[in-house]
Amino acid sequence: MPIRTTIGWLAVFASAFFFYMATVTIRWALDVVRIDPAYFVFGRFALGFCIVTLSMAIQKRPLRANRYGLLVGRTLGNTMAVFFFYKAVEVTTVANANILNMTYPIFVALIAWVFLSDQRDGVALAMVPVAFAGIWLIVAPAGIGWDWNNLWGLASGVSASIAIIFLNLCRRYDDAETTLFYMFGWGAVAIYLMFHKVIFLPNATELFYLLVCSLFGVGGQYLLTYGFRFVTAVEGSVITSSRILLAAILGPSMVADPALTLWGWVGAVLIFSANVILAARRTRASG
Repeated sequence: MPIRTTIGWLAVFASAFFFYMATVTIRWALDVVRIDPAYFVFGRFALGFCIVTLSMAIQKRPLRANRYGLLVGRTLGNTMAVFFFYKAVEVTTVANANILNMTYPIFVALIAWVFLSDQRDGVALAMVPVAFAGIWLIVAPAGIGWDWNNLWGLASGVSASIAIIFLNLCRRYDDAETTLFYMFGWGAVAIYLMFHKVIFLPNATELFYLLVCSLFGVGGQYLLTYGFRFVTAVEGSVITSSRILLAAILGPSMVADPALTLWGWVGAVLIFSANVILAARRTRASG
């Protein structure tokens, strides 16, 4: 295997682990301090904005945006996705939040079928009910009943799918750093305006958890962007989707989550499998 491919694999897997650890940090923080999920989102976006601004300044790259409407769509979709995701971590399990967040490829396929006639794929559409069966087994495991709090995780998957669609459109007109600059900047402002009452001057302990969570979140974003330069879409999607299995396996030991039931594992595997097949179909369509 070429060394660049190996580096790409490791970077993408590290990004999945970093995104997972951001949610683990939130769960650990709940036992020590009182920080609203919105504050964690604000911290992630504020740190990301500082890093991307510094990077552009060092490279002396001018800031030029071509399609502000698309950048707004990307910002709104991503901001909602991260907030819903972090809220799901607070009120459900870390495993459920991560698994349901990773349903976004399913909703991308569903939205594409409805609104993008040139991207309709029968096999991809067939994966939708498979994934929804998996979702049902996660949110309403046999013998336990429906947990409405899981809707936060599902909402993060839906919002992330919208963010991904806008990202694909943004990249046709604006480069990655320009997109990140506006996404982080506008996202931080939006969160502050909506949730300024829960954003305060943190003490040392609160700052520690905010900073660690933000570093994992922003680090995961950069590792994902870097890793996808050296792997195929299928490889990247499969490795990214490994966060589903990572969360299911590590949850009990990392954050004392209850272990997934047998049906919960079936649901996780169904969602993972649907994501892999959708990635393969996208690659064939683009090839």
